[in-house]
Amino acid sequence: MPRDPKHAAPTFGQELRNSIDARTVVLMIGVLLLQVAFIWSYVGAFHEPKPKNVPVAVVAPTQQIGDQTVAKLNGIDGSPVKAHVVASEAAARQEIKDVDVSAAFVINPSGTQDTLLVAGGGGTSVVTSMEALFTQATATQQRTVKSVDVVPLQSGDGRGLSGFYLAIGWMVGGYLVASLLGVAKGTRAHNLTRATARVLGLLPYAFLSGLGGALVVDQGLGAITGHFWALVGIGTLVSYAASSVTVAFQSFLGVLGIGVSVLLFVVLGNPSAGGAYQTDVLPTFWRVIGDWLPNGAATEAIRRVVYFDGAGVWPFLLTILVWAIAGIALTFLGTKLLADEEHLSVFLPESEEELDELRRAAAHESDVATAEGAAPTS
Repeated sequence: MPRDPKHAAPTFGQELRNSIDARTVVLMIGVLLLQVAFIWSYVGAFHEPKPKNVPVAVVAPTQQIGDQTVAKLNGIDGSPVKAHVVASEAAARQEIKDVDVSAAFVINPSGTQDTLLVAGGGGTSVVTSMEALFTQATATQQRTVKSVDVVPLQSGDGRGLSGFYLAIGWMVGGYLVASLLGVAKGTRAHNLTRATARVLGLLPYAFLSGLGGALVVDQGLGAITGHFWALVGIGTLVSYAASSVTVAFQSFLGVLGIGVSVLLFVVLGNPSAGGAYQTDVLPTFWRVIGDWLPNGAATEAIRRVVYFDGAGVWPFLLTILVWAIAGIALTFLGTKLLADEEHLSVFLPESEEELDELRRAAAHESDVATAEGAAPTS
């Protein structure tokens, strides 16, 4: 018995159209653009690191020799350093510990071997670039240079990357939990009460995220030790900033807000955070945005706390706090706009078909009224 054509199996073309509609294609194009941006950002940031205006102190036996050395250093093509004279080696060491300079060049008045003071805790890529630059510079004067690490890395913190990966872990957890919350409960809260519950509900997670990260790197692995509660605080703030901003993006853009978070925090934030390569050796674009994004601010805040006794840490903490507050404010704004839109939609047709139906109903009522008015009265 032949199969009823009304119940025939769908063709491959029909199945394909049902599986990949216009919205799916748009999302796939968005993912492709995100992937290309990822490659551009990471390769662009890391393919050719060069120092740029790295602050350096110079200690010389006389003011004249110091001024001449500073002039030569600042005159190097590409401006890899920005040097100035300080009065003594002790002053130079203090500037390094205060994070006012990244290195100090101490000229030996009684021999041919000079000293380069560096801070491993501030980033190994800067140390390496300064060692290479001063080795080359002194060689042209038939001199040598010895490198001395004033702020060495902790024994468990190989290449000084533990703080960077800790910050990135907190960031990933923050935007992932916000994304999963959007998938489970809807990307947009439909009223301010739900929005309040959502942003408050992220706080316990943020604290547990900060606590878990600090436990792993300190008690668990011994990578970064001695600053446990400070790390918990930074982690709580960072995780909350990432999650609240992701919720805010979803409040305005729905599921596309997750993609915007990935673009901001992964594509742009990670390579500019100063992890494998510190901002002083990154190209201009990444160097400029690095400290303004929560990834970079968190990485630098961890360094300042762990290796520099918190010197200059507050601007970085303030940056992360501003992101967190902005996330809360934008979440409420997006929710309010959505609520107003839904309120108006009650009084407006939702589709062109509904609008046509309303027009036909109005026309019918008009015809009825006309007919009744024309009918003779008894």
